[in-house]
Amino acid sequence: MNKVVLFLLAIVASLTVEAQINTPAPSPAAKIMQTVGLTEVSIDYSRPSMRGRQVFGNLVPFDKLWRTGANGYTLVTFDADVTIGGKEVKAGTYSILSKPGASNWEVFIYADTVGGGTPRNWEDSKVVAQLSVPVYNIEMPVETFTITFDDVKSNGANIGIIWENTYVAIPFTVGTDATVMNSIDKVLNGPSAEDYYAAAVYYSSEGKDIKKAKKWMDKAMSMIEKPAFWQLRQQSLILAKAGDKKGAIEAAKKSLTGATAAGNNDYIKMNNDSIKEWSSK
Repeated sequence: MNKVVLFLLAIVASLTVEAQINTPAPSPAAKIMQTVGLTEVSIDYSRPSMRGRQVFGNLVPFDKLWRTGANGYTLVTFDADVTIGGKEVKAGTYSILSKPGASNWEVFIYADTVGGGTPRNWEDSKVVAQLSVPVYNIEMPVETFTITFDDVKSNGANIGIIWENTYVAIPFTVGTDATVMNSIDKVLNGPSAEDYYAAAVYYSSEGKDIKKAKKWMDKAMSMIEKPAFWQLRQQSLILAKAGDKKGAIEAAKKSLTGATAAGNNDYIKMNNDSIKEWSSK
């Protein structure tokens, strides 16, 4: 019995030792990041090497779907909306799939992000963008599959794919100009009604200068064509804190009317309670 136990322990020990040995991955993982205009873009992928093999048309067959890398899907993440192949691609993470050809590649920005190889069940509805890009031949062979960000400008860039003697570029554009113009308009035209309202509510809730809170709330309400019942509720509370009970009751009654029309029982009760309280003082 003891010999059997010792034999089993020896096997377990040998397996444990073997499991602790680390070896380099044949296709190591990589991550690249790039700011394009005001948009952050990152790509996670694995990097196979040629190792004396012919790649395109052999290791990677022409006109067949490819994961565009090795191991799991090659993933691209945009932190803002971009445009690829004339299609708007919402901020998020997508896989880059492709069909390499001798003179052109078909590239697919695909909604699935988990998996290896290629999707088992291809779904056209998950193709968020598709485009055909030309192949450029390069003289110096590149041993290891490489993805780059090229021709970076304020309004876009190219995702470059380089391997063997092949280079392809996947162009995308970002909405830098629209974002900057909106920012300029907002700053130069002064605070919005939402800005005044948010500042007023914060000052009131944090016990800061109530006179400033009232001033900002008055400004916000003057800029809002039809204040919502919940906005009027906040206005009534600020007016009450500022000592204007008459104004507070008037605002609360308006809020009550809106809350009643909306069927919001919570606001109906809060406004009725406040009107009763302020009217008794």
